[in-house]
Amino acid sequence: MLGHSDTSKTRLWLILLGVLFIFSTSFLGFIPDQSDFNLIASGYLLGFAIYFIALNIDFRGNELNWMIGLAIFARLILTFSFPNFSDDIYRFIWDGQLISNGLNPFEVFPKDALDQGLEGISHELYEQLNSQEYYTIYPPVSQAIFFLSTCFSDSWQVSSIIMKVFMLAFEIGSIVCLIKILAHLELPKKNILIYALNPLIIIEIMGNLHFEGAMIFFLLAAYYLLLKSKFTLSGVLFGLAVCSKLLPLLFLPSLFRRISPSVESTFWKKLITYYFVVGATILVCFLPLLSETFFLNFANSLDLYFRKFEFNASIYYLLRAIGDQIAGYNLIAWFGPILGILSLSFILGIAFFKQKESLQKWPDTLLITIVVYLLFTTTVHPWYLSLPIVLCCLTSFRFPIIWSALICLTYFNYAGDEYHEHLWLVAIEYGVLFGLLVYEVYFGKRLILTMRVQ
Repeated sequence: MLGHSDTSKTRLWLILLGVLFIFSTSFLGFIPDQSDFNLIASGYLLGFAIYFIALNIDFRGNELNWMIGLAIFARLILTFSFPNFSDDIYRFIWDGQLISNGLNPFEVFPKDALDQGLEGISHELYEQLNSQEYYTIYPPVSQAIFFLSTCFSDSWQVSSIIMKVFMLAFEIGSIVCLIKILAHLELPKKNILIYALNPLIIIEIMGNLHFEGAMIFFLLAAYYLLLKSKFTLSGVLFGLAVCSKLLPLLFLPSLFRRISPSVESTFWKKLITYYFVVGATILVCFLPLLSETFFLNFANSLDLYFRKFEFNASIYYLLRAIGDQIAGYNLIAWFGPILGILSLSFILGIAFFKQKESLQKWPDTLLITIVVYLLFTTTVHPWYLSLPIVLCCLTSFRFPIIWSALICLTYFNYAGDEYHEHLWLVAIEYGVLFGLLVYEVYFGKRLILTMRVQ
């Protein structure tokens, strides 16, 4: 048993770690720009060092609750920072202003809106867009928040704060859902720190305002309600997850073998009902945005994404190098869709041919699904790891934790006067990742950061 002196030392140690952690996340949220790699690397190095220490501390009493409170406080501070590592915020504001002017963002090409005298739509804002050449791809839940953020002011800073207030609520909701799910699955409550205290999550979701935070909240809430057999409400929330980001659509097939798999008649009834509720929710959310050109514009934007954009990829970069040798030019227009089809084929194979498992084991399949998708896609930005990291909390796998630290190196690509991707960094990132995958999956062993989950 710890004496009073030992307890006091532990508390002082935790306070010191907390102060340093708040300093690192606040520093990253307010100080560096995207091109300040040395500052970014320094902030992340300190943040991840404290993160790894915290994951390996044997917390007692209310110490864990204190760390959870620390994670929420870090997010609260970043509510007032303007996104400085990403320029997606400008498209969010642009779409919100279009809706405020009574226009459908899925119908208006950015350049066509410039000279219409629309309130809040300016040449200054247009010049900040990283997506001037395609229609929006953001789903309706995100669009609703974009719209609300522009209702009270044309200030970009005010719009950012309003959006971040929503994101803070989503993040707190995700932490609450994780606590409830961990208790239901009889997993250690400490697992929540994998997500709540991860510096990449805090900076990318709260600091840089990526709507994976909304998707994760709705997905976790849907999963918790599934565990409680509240299928209708769970279906609504799953639909809202899709309407925040489209990625959860990849998870729907894997439910095929997990809803009441032991009772055939009940199984089909619940499965069909669940899919119907999810589909109906998506339809209701998209309904205000549907038009004659919606499907064409949305499909063209997605097609452009898979055929043009490339960043921090793994399998695709290997194929690109081979294609360059054979054809003499970049074959992304072919490889992008082909890899998408292969990824979908693997995901469907996992969903329909994997051994039947209970809903309690569904996070393992979700983790495999999203990792397969990320390995086959042409673009892997740091915030794309949000799903693998949160799923770590509910499984015994830990490789995404290390991946989340390594992917911060991609900001080195912005360090020069012009963007340049350093493939040797990509090779290090994925070399370590595949090594960890083999270690954890093939050998059935776990990293040091097991946190006594078993």
